[in-house]
Amino acid sequence: MKFGVVIFPGSNCDHDIIYVLKEIIGIEVVELWHKDTDLQNVDCVVLPGGFSYGDYLRSGALAQFSPIMESVIQFANKGGYVLGICNGFQILCEAGLLPGALLPNEKQKFVCKNVFITPDAIKESPNKHLQDDIPLKIPVAHGEGRFYAKNEDLADIRFNHQVLYRYCNENGTISSEFNPNGSAENIASICNENRNVIGIMPHPERASDEELGNTDGLHILLSIIRMVRDKD
Repeated sequence: MKFGVVIFPGSNCDHDIIYVLKEIIGIEVVELWHKDTDLQNVDCVVLPGGFSYGDYLRSGALAQFSPIMESVIQFANKGGYVLGICNGFQILCEAGLLPGALLPNEKQKFVCKNVFITPDAIKESPNKHLQDDIPLKIPVAHGEGRFYAKNEDLADIRFNHQVLYRYCNENGTISSEFNPNGSAENIASICNENRNVIGIMPHPERASDEELGNTDGLHILLSIIRMVRDKD
């Protein structure tokens, strides 16, 4: 199994996710430059966090036009697995691979702190591979993380069980009080209808090493890896 991590100008979490996938989890990883078009036969493409193209216009708005994104879109439309973390989530929405949009945070301030998220749709991939359905402590670091979708789109997302995680407290209570950015319905992560494209605003790769005192992010990443491995 091989994962490919796309590097855009402004990516700053690329080596974080590469380190976790290679050194902590132990799978093969290749770096994919944004100007290339060859995905090198990877099983999953990862769009990392950061500030692609300096977040000019909107976060992810310019990255969607990078040459490699044409290949990523074709790959996803054929059933290939794609994971977007933070800025990667924004890029997936801009590219039309995920519904909705990521808007500026409710209080117009950059948010950087640990939050809790609780899994939703636990009987569906990739969450069906989670060992537990307990709240996870994962860092966020974004200025445009407020998930928004039209009411009819939100209804479709709920109906299709596309919400993967929601913001909560350490006990799993979902409330606007624990929503760091004002996301609709406390949404922190969604997937597409086919469940092969995943966007998550928190950073699981920043909570996946015992040296950091937190490995909750491994639950998220390992569940996705198992989904890719089993192709379900």
